[in-house]
Amino acid sequence: MPLTIPTHLLPTDGRFGSGPSKVRPGQVDHLVANAHVLGTSHRKAPVKDLVRRIREGVTELLGAPDGYEVTLGNGGATAFWDVATLCLVERKAQHASFGEFGGKFATATSRAPFLDPSQVITAEPGAVAYLEPADDVDTYATPHNETSTGAMAPVLRPSGPDGAIVLTDATSGAGALPVDLRQTDAYYFSPQKAFAADGGLWLAVLSPAAVERAARIEASGRWVPEFLSLTTAITNSRLDQTLNTPAVATLLLLADQVEWLLAQGGLKWSAERCATSAEILYGWAEKRPWATPFVARPEERSTVVGTIDLADEIDAGRVLSELRANGVQDVFAYRKLGRNQLRVGMFPAVEPDDVAALTECVDYLVERI
Repeated sequence: MPLTIPTHLLPTDGRFGSGPSKVRPGQVDHLVANAHVLGTSHRKAPVKDLVRRIREGVTELLGAPDGYEVTLGNGGATAFWDVATLCLVERKAQHASFGEFGGKFATATSRAPFLDPSQVITAEPGAVAYLEPADDVDTYATPHNETSTGAMAPVLRPSGPDGAIVLTDATSGAGALPVDLRQTDAYYFSPQKAFAADGGLWLAVLSPAAVERAARIEASGRWVPEFLSLTTAITNSRLDQTLNTPAVATLLLLADQVEWLLAQGGLKWSAERCATSAEILYGWAEKRPWATPFVARPEERSTVVGTIDLADEIDAGRVLSELRANGVQDVFAYRKLGRNQLRVGMFPAVEPDDVAALTECVDYLVERI
């Protein structure tokens, strides 16, 4: 029989997924109130207005410098790795790889037959790899936050050769971690993390240097499929649309979340709220003899995706099963990491008080398991 956690210990909302993440009830209300937009043309005003709201809202939220522009495309951040491989890396890339997703982008550029072998700087899961200046590199790439391991890195431009650009995978960091976009040329992400929408889109805040790089490479004769053409995505985004039909429900959820974040106080408010949740989670783990923050260095511990190792004698699978039976969901470790671990999404839609309640639920279960 499953253990029953007392009601007073349970979080108000038990969704702690690292993506897809908790969707606020207000977003669902916005979706229902605008149901008339569903099933209409993405080339007409109602949907184009949604894209405009998103582009303007993200520009304001992330503090995009003059000349930077928000571009949308179909296919998610995974597709953007191919877009960047084709349209932004001129000859050779350097990657900081310290988890599953940074490694996947490095694999994409390393396999490209028209590029030199990539330089890949690695760190073991639970640590951070950092970009290094290199004279023979024209593109630097790093995650801002590694969703698989719960490690985060600062967004900093290496002092390398003139003309090199920086690509930052911000899928689980955008909208929740502080960033100075002057330190990067493509800050790209999917909307199913801090922005609490569904997948299927990628967004990128592009510098003038990135836009120029894409135009030059695509004009050089390199074969680029239209679906993966960054210049095509830029052209369509400037018209407040995407190349192919987007999921309009995702646009509605995304637009409402961006505007909610701005209304609460913008990126500063969001980052502080997530940091509060992280302080609760990591502080709790450090006080338990059977729990340890997976990321050893405190400054590298993510404030949006927290990973906590459990002692061997505690079966994380059992804890997860009991939590789910009590309505507390999706705190499982990344599947390929294979650790006896809890992974907690602490995005801005998640109440810090609910993170505290989650820790109380784990205490309750461990005492009885």
